[in-house]
Amino acid sequence: MAAVKSIVNESKDIARAIELIQLGARLQVLESETSLSYERLLRLYKEVAGKSPSKGQLPFSTDWFLTWQPNIHASLYVNIHRYLSKTVSLDQIDAVTKAYRLYREQMVACGIEPLLTFTRAWRLSKFMDAGMLAQTTCSSCKGLFVTDRYENARHYKCGLCQPPARAGKGKASGGLRLE
Repeated sequence: MAAVKSIVNESKDIARAIELIQLGARLQVLESETSLSYERLLRLYKEVAGKSPSKGQLPFSTDWFLTWQPNIHASLYVNIHRYLSKTVSLDQIDAVTKAYRLYREQMVACGIEPLLTFTRAWRLSKFMDAGMLAQTTCSSCKGLFVTDRYENARHYKCGLCQPPARAGKGKASGGLRLE
């Protein structure tokens, strides 16, 4: 028996796809989070974004989230996402979109360029849900940070409390100015 198509469900998927495209989601994310066909998503993406979608694989390595600056951004996003998930009843993708919007608003309000793209935030949420990454409390500041799931929690220090030796020295790296 063929599945009955619902115009209401299709319109919800189209609205969700438009929101995700506006946030910068890649086509693979749209395919995963809606029931629209690839061809329909491709046409929608071109119409909304005014260009063809990026090609290539989605980032799959957890390593990017563990490097110094990306880890700080990833940790902020994950803490926002976890808070929303605990306090508000949301679908998974709605929690990701709301957490990403809040993360981006905070970065802009602080005058900092957001390092996380929507697709990376979505992937990070998947990694966290799958247990590929965890959160560990910094032994100095007591903040929760994204870490490898096997991190030794007893001696963990975050990148804010103990930045790498050359962290933030160059202008191109968005260097910190400690004055």
